Amino acid sequence: MENKYLKRINELARKAKADGLNADEQAEQKRLRQAYVKEFREGLRQQIEQTQIFNKKGQETTPEKVQEIQRKNGWRKD
Repeated sequence: MENKYLKRINELARKAKADGLNADEQAEQKRLRQAYVKEFREGLRQQIEQTQIFNKKGQETTPEKVQEIQRKNGWRKD
């Protein structure tokens, strides 16, 4: 599924290469890119915070900082 921002970002990128962008389009492109990066980072952070890491022996090696976040959000019972 394509991100809601990517279609317009790509349209503006193609136009920038072909004809160039006016000031309004440049501002829109900047705003869309910032929104996309913000959303991407939030999704990645959430994914990392919900991940538990185990070594080959089956012992959990999730960093303590991540474990604290997981406890705070109710994702851990320990």
